Amino acid sequence: MRITKRISLVIVLLIITYALYTLISTGYFRTIENQFKGTIVKKIPLPGAEDITISYLDSFALISSTKRLIYPPTQEEQGGLYFMDLKGKSFSTKHLTESYNKPFAPHGISMIKKDSVYTIMAVNHTTKRHSIEVFRFDGQQISHVKSLTDPSMISPNDLVLIDNNRFYFTNDHGYTEGVGKFLEEYGGLSVSNVIYYDGKTFKEVANGIAYANGINFDPKRKLLFVASPRGFLIKVYNVRKNGSLDFIEDISCNTGVDNIEIDQYGNLWSGAHPNLLRFKAYAKGKKDTAPSEIIKIKYAGKNNYKVEKVYVEDGSIMSGSSVATSFGNLVITGNVMDDEFLILEKLD
Repeated sequence: MRITKRISLVIVLLIITYALYTLISTGYFRTIENQFKGTIVKKIPLPGAEDITISYLDSFALISSTKRLIYPPTQEEQGGLYFMDLKGKSFSTKHLTESYNKPFAPHGISMIKKDSVYTIMAVNHTTKRHSIEVFRFDGQQISHVKSLTDPSMISPNDLVLIDNNRFYFTNDHGYTEGVGKFLEEYGGLSVSNVIYYDGKTFKEVANGIAYANGINFDPKRKLLFVASPRGFLIKVYNVRKNGSLDFIEDISCNTGVDNIEIDQYGNLWSGAHPNLLRFKAYAKGKKDTAPSEIIKIKYAGKNNYKVEKVYVEDGSIMSGSSVATSFGNLVITGNVMDDEFLILEKLD
């Protein structure tokens, strides 16, 4: 009887320890205090602007928009890619992929310019498959080039182009159902990865990541940055010529970093989820709001970085922030499920 009681006590203690670990590691006990030195310039009525990237060469933003009811989806969703001119202050959006008549629910996006033409890639989720859709954009018209699929696309989230043909993408899960998925989301099981496409074949180049999410590449420094929201960190890798990666370090962000954008000065920007459990409930439709956070990271090399909180709020203005990028004094933000996104202006 004593042995049975001891075993039961150990089990209870393990359950309590696991529950406390989950709550602490997901930011459940964090107090959200609204913080922003600036103003809201405009609210843009575009649903689920989950990823946004900027062309500093031509002063426009590319926006990935999908009308989401819950996340992850349980039925076919429809979205598109949108163009927003940043030269003026109207911030009007233009639907680029309106004529693309196949199921299209874009998630992560990336673009690169060569010879006055942009190659655009978007992670696409449909009820039948995951794919990466490739587009050609000449500044006026967009055309679909091809669809890429591969068994390595287990749960693709975001991608970044290295050139017109080569790119990296993240799988945010190693498991898509069952106990494995549960342990990834609540226990922090680190089994997601990064896949490299060299123009011909797909190859895993990094693994052991807790919910690999946003990804971006700094061509000047040959560095790849991968967000791990479940780990509250951004992983830094050196990129070799053959596409393989050398791990450098983890940047501790103290928040659930989502997409990563890099401005013209080399600073990293990320929309983030300071309370992952609250965001999970919001994404499932069980809560009306989820807190948002935007951070800026000045990265000067190993063990030399500074994380700045730019915007923090409880979700009453914008819930579930997933991306942020700067353009002058403007901070353009995006989110997973809101019906609009925000353009902010910093005062300092």
